[in-house]
Amino acid sequence: MQLSTHTDYSLRTLIHLALKEGGRPVTVQEIARDYGISANHVAKVAQTLSQLGYVKSLRGRGGGLVLAQTPAAIKVGKLVRETENLKLLECFGSDSTCPIDPGCKLKNALKKAQKAFLAVLDEYSLEDMVKNDRELEKLLFRGKPV
Repeated sequence: MQLSTHTDYSLRTLIHLALKEGGRPVTVQEIARDYGISANHVAKVAQTLSQLGYVKSLRGRGGGLVLAQTPAAIKVGKLVRETENLKLLECFGSDSTCPIDPGCKLKNALKKAQKAFLAVLDEYSLEDMVKNDRELEKLLFRGKPV
């Protein structure tokens, strides 16, 4: 299973903001620059994260993004559920046209695997993802002030 770029950038953005916790707001351009990714993609991600209540967007001079919740409150599994299309196959929806859908063992195995995948992610918070903050700061900010 491969997560979408939107989910990937959502997780990266939250990690970036968690590393800057207690500091000044972070701009979309800074996040894009530090990760070497598209600012347009980060802007779309920021909008999603704001709508979902994970970040606050502060306008004006000195504005940017800040976490709207503590890192401990942000659960990775929940975020993935909210940003990812989890319909692995056509038959995962109510509009299945597969003739073997009612008796399909593959569908059940994939549902079970997906449930296990998400259960593991549910065990982690954003706080867990930044416990090695010093190492991440060195890698991400490369000597720039945090």
